[in-house]
Amino acid sequence: MTIQQLHYVITISEKGSLNKAAESLYISQPSLSSAVKELEKEVGITIFNRGGRGVTLTNDGIEFLSYARQLYQQYETIKDKYGDGAKRKKKFGVSTQHYSFAVKSFVEMVKRYNIDDYEFAIRETKTKDVINDVWTMRSEIGVIYLSDFNRKFLMKLLNEYDLEFHKLIEARAYVYLYKNHPLAKKKSISFEELRDYPCLFFEQGDDSSFYLNEEILSTMEYPKIIHTNDRSSNLNLMVGLNAYTLCSGIICEELNGDDYIAVPFESDEETPNSVMEIGYITKSNTVLSKMGKEYIEEMEKYLNQRK
Repeated sequence: MTIQQLHYVITISEKGSLNKAAESLYISQPSLSSAVKELEKEVGITIFNRGGRGVTLTNDGIEFLSYARQLYQQYETIKDKYGDGAKRKKKFGVSTQHYSFAVKSFVEMVKRYNIDDYEFAIRETKTKDVINDVWTMRSEIGVIYLSDFNRKFLMKLLNEYDLEFHKLIEARAYVYLYKNHPLAKKKSISFEELRDYPCLFFEQGDDSSFYLNEEILSTMEYPKIIHTNDRSSNLNLMVGLNAYTLCSGIICEELNGDDYIAVPFESDEETPNSVMEIGYITKSNTVLSKMGKEYIEEMEKYLNQRK
């Protein structure tokens, strides 16, 4: 096993294709494929599923990639500090559920650095992908939430992946909608009042557990549901269809604009409100980078202001 082979595996997993990875690595596709097959033979596992639409990691491959990233990251650190080669860009990544405050905090952190010297990444994605990204060290930090409903499931999952959850803030459910929505001027909105309007849910994948849903109060029976996968689509559907979603009420107007408002959800015996415990996840017993610490400071600063 060589450092070069680990680099190959990491690059293929990021590109999702042997051809694209080969182009990025400036080697031929047959040479790359041969190197990976030799590595798979040596370690005794199949790292990638190969198909017409590209390659995907096997379950063994996901675990292998986690260790490969750790080892390769240490190699790059040593080479940067003691090697004679050209200085490489330092990497920092965040994976998050769809929170505008997480993006806003990322923006403020990145402003402190010369982007020419760094390779930054922020990924608004599915809950399981947030967990996978931190586990495989694709991202240093992930942002998710816990509630009474999903806590047991997610904590079990985090423990299996050797990840730690760190609480940032608690919030209750708000109804997020367009400012001209028929219910927008109400001081609070009940579930019964929402029945005539479509509720927006971020898609989690066909095989995902409903414990992974981003939306609080996801166990209620919604008459009308539309699944989306990005915040921009949500905002457009709120305008065009009078749709809504349930959120924490922590909205960044600077990014989302001021045409949208959050109204407190009105609970009752059949539809009680629930507490969202929003926080970030990291690898267990990991010392955060300087950028990681600053990103968390920016989130804490923004959330404390919003209180």
